[in-house]
Amino acid sequence: MKRFILGIFYLLLTLSCVLQAQKLEPKEVTVLVNKYKNDIRGPYKDIRWFCTDGSIRPPKDPCPDNIGTGVQHARYKDEVVALGKSNHIFLGQILAYTDMESLWDVENDHSRLKQYQLDKYLRSVDNGWINQKGQFYRGAIQSEDEQAWGIEFYKWLLAKDEILRNEYFLVRQSLKDIPHNGDDNVAQKMRSESKVISDLYLPFMDLRTKIHSQPEESDIQKVIKFKKTHSSKLPADIALKIDALVTTMKEFHKPVDIFALAQMAPLTKGTPLGNSISGFAASSSELNSPKLLVEQASQLLYDIREGLLEEERPMARLQLLDVSLKLEEIVFKSSPEYQPQNLKDLLHKICYLGMAVTGSGYLEQWEWNQLAPGLTNYDVPEQSLGELTEVLNRARAAVEWSAAMTKANYDAIVKQYVAFEPLAAGFIDDKIRGSVSLHLGQSVGELGNMISMESQLANKVMDVQNQSTIRGLNPGYAFGELVVVGGSSDDIEVSSDKIYVFQRPPSDLKPVAGIATVAEGNMVSHVQLLARNLGIPNAALSDENLQALKKYDGTRVFYAVSNKGNVIIKPENQMSQEELALFAIKERREERIEVPVGQIRLDENNVLNMRSVDADDSGKLCGPKAANLGQLKKMFPDKVVEGLVIPFGIFRTHMDQPMPDQEGSYWQFLTNMFQEANRMLDSGITENEVENYQLRQLEILRAAIKKMELLDSFVDQLENGFKEVLGGDLGNVPVFLRSDTNMEDLKEFTGAGLNLTIFNSVDKAKILEGIKDVWASPYTERSFKWRQKYLLNPENVYPSILVIPSVDVDYSGVLITKGISSGTDKDLTVAFSRGAGGAVDGQAAEQYLIKDSGGYTLLAPARERFYNVLPVTGGIEKKSATFQERVLKERNIKEIRDLARTIRERVPKETNSDYEGAFDVELGFKDDKLWLFQIRPFVENKKALGSTYLESITPKIDLEKRISLSKKL
Repeated sequence: MKRFILGIFYLLLTLSCVLQAQKLEPKEVTVLVNKYKNDIRGPYKDIRWFCTDGSIRPPKDPCPDNIGTGVQHARYKDEVVALGKSNHIFLGQILAYTDMESLWDVENDHSRLKQYQLDKYLRSVDNGWINQKGQFYRGAIQSEDEQAWGIEFYKWLLAKDEILRNEYFLVRQSLKDIPHNGDDNVAQKMRSESKVISDLYLPFMDLRTKIHSQPEESDIQKVIKFKKTHSSKLPADIALKIDALVTTMKEFHKPVDIFALAQMAPLTKGTPLGNSISGFAASSSELNSPKLLVEQASQLLYDIREGLLEEERPMARLQLLDVSLKLEEIVFKSSPEYQPQNLKDLLHKICYLGMAVTGSGYLEQWEWNQLAPGLTNYDVPEQSLGELTEVLNRARAAVEWSAAMTKANYDAIVKQYVAFEPLAAGFIDDKIRGSVSLHLGQSVGELGNMISMESQLANKVMDVQNQSTIRGLNPGYAFGELVVVGGSSDDIEVSSDKIYVFQRPPSDLKPVAGIATVAEGNMVSHVQLLARNLGIPNAALSDENLQALKKYDGTRVFYAVSNKGNVIIKPENQMSQEELALFAIKERREERIEVPVGQIRLDENNVLNMRSVDADDSGKLCGPKAANLGQLKKMFPDKVVEGLVIPFGIFRTHMDQPMPDQEGSYWQFLTNMFQEANRMLDSGITENEVENYQLRQLEILRAAIKKMELLDSFVDQLENGFKEVLGGDLGNVPVFLRSDTNMEDLKEFTGAGLNLTIFNSVDKAKILEGIKDVWASPYTERSFKWRQKYLLNPENVYPSILVIPSVDVDYSGVLITKGISSGTDKDLTVAFSRGAGGAVDGQAAEQYLIKDSGGYTLLAPARERFYNVLPVTGGIEKKSATFQERVLKERNIKEIRDLARTIRERVPKETNSDYEGAFDVELGFKDDKLWLFQIRPFVENKKALGSTYLESITPKIDLEKRISLSKKL
């Protein structure tokens, strides 16, 4: 009885500890990590026997025979267990100690599995990482038990068709790390050992770069020679590490035993795939050239992926996937030896490496089907320069999409770990460099260099290698300090006179002089539209390019993107007189735009039915969002939701109320601030000081607006509007509150995404608070800085609010009635993401060029692991996505094409407008029904597009020029 009561006490104590577990800050986790590095037991507290009956016994008291064989391994320290519960961070995971479903961790986007992989990487680059001393803790982990667990795990996992179909990439990647067949990841070990040496001894950096970017067997002699040359300077421990690296390199470069492949998949004997593997193995003596080996291995790699689901036995699937890994190794090792002699061979190599990348899971099969027609037509005598340029674009896309697959799967967990362990930042790069994508990228680079020479469309970006992977997105030019941001951009404070190179730009980017990004997001995100509108040069580049530019961080540079997309970045001392003249001091005010306020109506103090407004009311009663959506409601009544409009007049009426703790009204406070700013400028105070003063005052105003009492008459009108127009009580209908100012969609300024949208709000109090938040949003630092930089009268900004019911769309995005990438007015550009709010905030969206001549080109697949859903209870929930199916279906693309045709024909007529430009349309699909949410003019920077200088750096290209595919490289 006493023992029972004691057990209950400990159970309650444990539950209490779990409930009280507080999430640790990253710096606290760092302390734990450093503590374990110096602990002889690492993250473990002791070793125990775990018996099949659930009992746990001391190490010297094994499980008795009558119970059955148990397993022996370490137990985690209590604080390690607590960290898993509080932060979902699992250190030093022992597989034999882990439930299979817990490791697969569906609810957390497979976080535990990814952490296991990341842990293995960190151990390889940091001498055991948290097990630096604990790796010698004998008996903590039993390799044979881990192997047995791994086999059982894959029997369980691979029995599920849906998992193989949806998560092929992740499943296959996990096989490289979870023990199940006795193999080690020798390639990763080689890269890790070379990294450790270069970190400790800088002169080894060039060899490390070679081993990481283009590993060849000849590197072994180079390393041996390096050790000999540096023998007098090398510390003994580094010399030993070099010896270990040489051993690993010899193991890595040892030829794969092709004949043994058939023995790896005995269960598949007699099946179509089994026969293919046996045939490939039997012909090993005939595969006497790297070209044949790459071709045949890539084809089989692709065939295994395509036919894997036809094999229903989990163990047979496991054997096929292991063969697949060996085939990727064959392609990886053979690719550097396959040296194309002419253009035809190079196109052949790119095609088959694309198949290998798809077979390895870095591209989805439907994505390869979109690319393949452009990459398989190499068996002809010649092609035009235009045709070859399109091949380059398709091949470059394969490289970018494959790298994005790795980032999409692992980026979130890497970000979490980088916060407490900076070494985790190298994990994604290591994954990419260990894949066949590496060699595909190098071959595409060779093609790009050749086409650049033929077209004279060469980039000139400092002295970085492989410049063919750099491509301009928006034309423009800039001069300023270069800032290279290698990691997260979330906490970067940007400056309007600097040029930024990002892994991925922040969605709330403040004004900058120029940007270049590895993950461009999509061409129609708010950041991209602002850059295009304002003539800010913007380019996409590879991660390798970004790393190469890091040494120029802090350098003052000239940056230009031409109308055809070639890019120049050069140091200040190399600028020509013409380039210097572009930045001669001039009156900036002449370049600014004035917000028209002559026709604004502030006398309208009623909440309006959206049906009562149309395009003619834009800038008068309300902003263009509400006015244009009201117009669309008239044109497409079944494709547009009902809506309410809170006009400018209601905002101004509230702003004319006395402002607490100030003399005068809210509006007088704002007016006085601008008057004082002008007085300060006239008295010689610097623009920075004046801007800081304005931002401080706006912070006061913003806080006051958020606390403002709403007028009873306004709230009553709002409640009536919800009942009469939206069909339910205020507090029961989920709605979007969209800021809609008179500064948006001007002829020369888009203002896209600068102000607040409240997503899917239901609660009455939250909606009323949200209205004040939206009113306050034009006075945020970001919105103010963009306006201040480009508008002559930023004080005359009035927000209205569009209130529309939420539509929980399956996917949503943006249509531009112009081909942005093609530059053709008759084409269409479309970007869509899963869920609500798609494509506008810089997501890696699915993008298409829909051609006027018929057909379309996939510009990029979606690469976002999470998307927004809108529950009826309000707020936003995140769901995880997989990429094995496209977002837009064929019928959706046809409907978008028809919609664009109707918009082009009807909108100018029905609005009596002389506008002849393209339109920017936000839309979504719910159960294949199209919904329209916004239409606005698509504003481009005519100055940048027509700049004499930009035209001068844009080569005239003869796209009809014929090039023989027998051309020597």
